[in-house]
Amino acid sequence: MWKKWLRISLWILLGLGTGTILIAAMEKKDEKACADITIGIHGANNHVFVEKADVLKVLKNAGAVKGAPTISINLGGIEMSLQKNPWIKEAQLFFDNRQVLHVSIEEREPLARVFTVQGSSFYIDSSCKRLPLSDKMSARVPMFTSFPSEKNKLSHPDSLVLFDIKAIAQYIQQDSMLLAQVAQVDITSQRTYEIVPLVGNQLIKIGNAENLDEKFSKLKMFYQQVWSKVGFEKYETIDVQYSGQVVAVKRGAAKTYMDTLQAIRTYTDAQQQMRLAMYDSSYTMAMSKPQPFMSKDTVVQNAKPATVNNTKPAQKKTTTVKPAAKKPKKQAKAVMKKH
Repeated sequence: MWKKWLRISLWILLGLGTGTILIAAMEKKDEKACADITIGIHGANNHVFVEKADVLKVLKNAGAVKGAPTISINLGGIEMSLQKNPWIKEAQLFFDNRQVLHVSIEEREPLARVFTVQGSSFYIDSSCKRLPLSDKMSARVPMFTSFPSEKNKLSHPDSLVLFDIKAIAQYIQQDSMLLAQVAQVDITSQRTYEIVPLVGNQLIKIGNAENLDEKFSKLKMFYQQVWSKVGFEKYETIDVQYSGQVVAVKRGAAKTYMDTLQAIRTYTDAQQQMRLAMYDSSYTMAMSKPQPFMSKDTVVQNAKPATVNNTKPAQKKTTTVKPAAKKPKKQAKAVMKKH
């Protein structure tokens, strides 16, 4: 019996000893000073709005400096202080086994710069969070003008406009040609969008933020098929918001509709279509000679559909002359003559 109690006592003493050693080790570790501080900033590939000096300033104010006792450094509180910076998306702090303080900062990346109708401006990131301007640098991102509000709490329609800006800006940044060509995007009072290009003095109307892939594909086709041949100053507006066609307005001329599907037809097919249109009795076109839909000049001047009279032509009255009914012949009475 006494052997059993002896074994139990030994296990109890062993447990107490182990616990004492662990506690002592932890206290010894807590008494160690911060050996060094490393700061890593990531998340923004092209722009850096958070600098190491800014992070070190927050750490210093919180007492997290080299040589300070590790137990006195409030890691959670410092993380919250760093994340008050609108450009810091997330901050993580931890000590390694050598008492080196690691600070990992994820910076927000600007996606577009937005100018309000009141004259102020701000950046937005991929989460549509509004970010303040920086005195240190300016990001090269698509610019949007005439945003309807600068209130901290946006209305539902204004929030939708902000999401439209995000969609358009992301599409532009993913295309090197568009990124090099787009100077700014204007927001109209109807909440549609018009692009002001860097090269050329035109407006490119894209309508709403839907079907951007189709709209910008038609714009590129227009560049390749027409603009490269006639120059950048030929048209004053290019409208790609309509499905299946590009609407171009020649500078100083009337509006012209150019079907992008017809734009890739051959010259022979285009001539045939023109001839058919000229011989159509319900449609006339004033032009000197048949031309292809995508020739050197895609504008068909003074082309107006003839007025089509939908009223039915008066039917001619026809008089049917019926032949007079023949009177039945009276049968001659046989006369019997007496001889």
